[in-house]
Amino acid sequence: MRELGSAPVPRPGQDDHLRGPARAPLLIVYADFECPFCALLHERLAAVETRVAFRHFPVRSSHPRAWAAACAAEAAGLQGRFWEMHDALFADQGRLEDPHLWERARRLGLELGRFDSGRRSEPVLARVRRDFESGVRGGVVGTPTAFAVDERGVRAVDARSLGA
Repeated sequence: MRELGSAPVPRPGQDDHLRGPARAPLLIVYADFECPFCALLHERLAAVETRVAFRHFPVRSSHPRAWAAACAAEAAGLQGRFWEMHDALFADQGRLEDPHLWERARRLGLELGRFDSGRRSEPVLARVRRDFESGVRGGVVGTPTAFAVDERGVRAVDARSLGA
């Protein structure tokens, strides 16, 4: 069994979803929209000055709706509303079926045709796969998993120390 972080986790790049002050401590967070501990970490990180790079890690074996939720967030991102969908998904994890994803898209003012085609498009599927695979290579096996990024590099952080 590999140790967490035994393979390099990519530093955040131009296409990563980043939120928070540019000068704040940077965390890469691998999360699953259906994971209750991820929602708790999301709440905790919102309350502190942190810059977060969010990466998808849908654990389909225990969270069957996580993949569809990740694709919905990415489809919203195609219309500039990734973080709004991200927040809406974590705010109501018990309702991740298609009708509820559509309702969130409507409330966010998304163009529904673009949302529908976007969440099933190859670029969206590839993005979610790429995030997941980068986590696997970095030793991620569950969620939430966080990595601190600083001048020394990228290193694993115990999510419990962050409040999850």
